Amino acid sequence: MPDKHEQAEQMRGDVPSTVARSDDKAVRTYKKTLESAEDTYGDGERAHRTAFASLKHTHEKVGDHWEPKEHKGPSDPQAALGTPASRERTRPTAQGVDANASKGHLEDVARRVGIDEPQNLDRDELVQAIEKANARATARARRR
Repeated sequence: MPDKHEQAEQMRGDVPSTVARSDDKAVRTYKKTLESAEDTYGDGERAHRTAFASLKHTHEKVGDHWEPKEHKGPSDPQAALGTPASRERTRPTAQGVDANASKGHLEDVARRVGIDEPQNLDRDELVQAIEKANARATARARRR
């Protein structure tokens, strides 16, 4: 039986590119949740949404990849709803940004993704700026 690293390496080709560029735990979390969700819901959007929801409880999007969060849990109000409430009352998500993190953490992430003077932004502005920076970094990575 392969060790966890070998297992993650074998899964990298079967996950979205942002997940494939992430640590082994992110790859395994996404892929194993996706397989379980496909058994339950079939192959489709709902299974992939479920896999991303699981990933967002342990990881946050930073630039073009996912990194472990300081604290496990939902990343935004939509994720906190859980199923089936999240399907019934959809709200915008934070696109993988840990909107529930401290302002200091968000400022640190903002600096890492190239946002100047993040201390001048409020929480909502920080989350939106990080979302945009992450989208740009992912687009650049996909063009390579």
